Amino acid sequence: MNFNFLEIITSSMVLFAVIDIIGSIPIIVDLQKKGGKIEALKATLVALGVLIAFTFLGQKLLGLFGVDISSFAIAGSFILFIMGVEMALGIEIIKYDGPSGVSIVPIAFPLVAGAGSFTTVLALRAEYAMENLIAAIILNMIFVYIVLRSTDLVERVIGEGGIHILRKVFGIILLAISVKLFMTNVAIQIHTLFPFLKEAL
Repeated sequence: MNFNFLEIITSSMVLFAVIDIIGSIPIIVDLQKKGGKIEALKATLVALGVLIAFTFLGQKLLGLFGVDISSFAIAGSFILFIMGVEMALGIEIIKYDGPSGVSIVPIAFPLVAGAGSFTTVLALRAEYAMENLIAAIILNMIFVYIVLRSTDLVERVIGEGGIHILRKVFGIILLAISVKLFMTNVAIQIHTLFPFLKEAL
């Protein structure tokens, strides 16, 4: 295995922005009031298992539809861009349904391991080594566990203003990363379709 610290940090930040567990604290608190105590360990382990399974099997699933990972990454970059716009501007573009439940549904799935994180891990696979991506997922799940264990404390310490600022900052980061992801994978597609351009450039 060839771990790359920079890749781990970069992919961790992308996943952190997409999962947005800090921004989800008000939702978690509300679910806690309605559904009782959240089992932090169970929710975290389920989310971790789902994300890792999708990281390994997602590409094969795409293959069934004849889609390569760089094409999926381009599509994923649009989703990340929209999510970044939502976070940075404080608007809602993607509509979410809120199923009832607590630890497994909707905390583990789809709040932590959902469409956004599925798209992200597959998109990141096009750019980063598998071991670094897995390390990034594990780091994020450790953070998710800590937040779920101490939701009330985090809410009191950061406050609504702090959560608002974090969403804005990570929204801008997400926008920048989505643009980079788009440009990198468009270049791959161009070189695949027109190999002579690679030599010319």
